[in-house]
Amino acid sequence: MKYLEGSRRENSTTVTEFILVGLSDLPELEVLLFCMFFLIYIITLMGNVLIIMVTVNPSLCTPMYFFLRVLSFLDICTTSVIVPKMLENFLSKDRSISYMGCAAQMYFLLFLGASECFLLAAMAYDRYVAICNPLRYTAIMNRKVCLLLAVFSWFSGNLVSMVQTAWVFTLPFCGSNRINYFFCDIPPLIKLSCIDTSLYEMQAMTTTVLVIFIPFSLILVSYIRIISTIMRITSAEGRHKTFSTCSSHLMVVTLYYGSGSLIYLRPKSSYSPESNKVLALMYTTITPMLNPIIYSLRNKEVKGALRREKMKVISH
Repeated sequence: MKYLEGSRRENSTTVTEFILVGLSDLPELEVLLFCMFFLIYIITLMGNVLIIMVTVNPSLCTPMYFFLRVLSFLDICTTSVIVPKMLENFLSKDRSISYMGCAAQMYFLLFLGASECFLLAAMAYDRYVAICNPLRYTAIMNRKVCLLLAVFSWFSGNLVSMVQTAWVFTLPFCGSNRINYFFCDIPPLIKLSCIDTSLYEMQAMTTTVLVIFIPFSLILVSYIRIISTIMRITSAEGRHKTFSTCSSHLMVVTLYYGSGSLIYLRPKSSYSPESNKVLALMYTTITPMLNPIIYSLRNKEVKGALRREKMKVISH
């Protein structure tokens, strides 16, 4: 354990690196966990890269698939921030991460996570315009608007991440440097601080509520209008066909917001490191793996594009 004499408090030391406890402290499970998460990581990379490659096809150059490409890129980055370090720790006795490395990991994870929240709201708006205002869809969701929505989601994620990371890493960390988690996240890190963190926790909770509540409210309003429009369609086949265009997005939103909300919006009294690890795995590793599967299985155009790509590969 490395320490540097701290100036914040007399006779105290400031942590210069952290130890990531990880998912399990049972050595006999390490190899099994490594194999499992290595496979998940490979599937995630292959699935999301395939979605990006397939949706570049001219027949799929629509706003929905533009946002899907951005989502796949965010999912690749999210898992790449978490999983490689986790895999390294499974096979190494040294589970340390430097102070700056921890700050960087938190920054990028918060940046990507918040960006995805706003991007999912942009995707919901796209579905709202397509279903509720189809005649003006092309005019409203033009290339400039799509780019602005994507840039706004990234800008918002960057702003939130910088503020949150700055708040956390201005705290003095004294004494224990063991993070009971598999990556650097706000709740387990705050617990290591040697000062009263009530104000920081309130600030973090307020920001988190806004990041989750604002995009989710936009998604909710969009789907209320979408469902209202679908219910006015007279034929059952028409209702099913229309709803199928947004069912994949709805499933992704449920998975992502469900696990994220349970982690960051639960009362402090119900905080449990072990249950939080399971939930964190959902939105950092499992959901990014499932997203391309959900979109490829439930979207006829994506399935058709995948079949065409497969035939090209076979023919060559």
